[in-house]
Amino acid sequence: MFSQGDAATAVFYIRSGRIKITVVSRQGKDAVVALLEAGDFLGEGCLVGQPLRMTSATTMTPCALWRIEKETLLRLLHGNHEFSDFFLSHLLTRTIRLEADLVDHLFNSAEKRLARALLLLAHVGEARELPIAPRISQETLAKMIGTTRERVSFFMNKFRKLGLLDYNGELRVHSALLNVILNDHPNNHST
Repeated sequence: MFSQGDAATAVFYIRSGRIKITVVSRQGKDAVVALLEAGDFLGEGCLVGQPLRMTSATTMTPCALWRIEKETLLRLLHGNHEFSDFFLSHLLTRTIRLEADLVDHLFNSAEKRLARALLLLAHVGEARELPIAPRISQETLAKMIGTTRERVSFFMNKFRKLGLLDYNGELRVHSALLNVILNDHPNNHST
């Protein structure tokens, strides 16, 4: 969709599909910042004067998107209170999620970070709890939580052996995986 460093002139609304947001450091290290899906906006930085994209956005599945030029979106925000409330709710929800992700990354083990990421991706606890689709690679999961693919593989196998998830063609996360996050046993401090 767009690359880090591209001109930031529009906001996108995802009508369907999933998009991966990534960033690459000056040293060439890359990270997955977010996985977005239907109902999410992206590229909002242009609204506050961000001239260039700080991240790259790549489709993971076929997507239907609305591209909303900056000027059009600003007119909508000023002239339509219902839309303004909707957009503000989105921004606040995203901010809260990013703060939770940062706290998770700073204070939790890789095992707990992986458990949390899987629970969020599977919408566990929401009315629409579904298998994680599309299939997310262990490499992507590793970049999301700041660890190696080998560690993700180790924990995925551990979770499967404990009956906390199944993956046979599709990844199904069971709500019991929440116990990995809630329990703080001495043997749960892997990084």
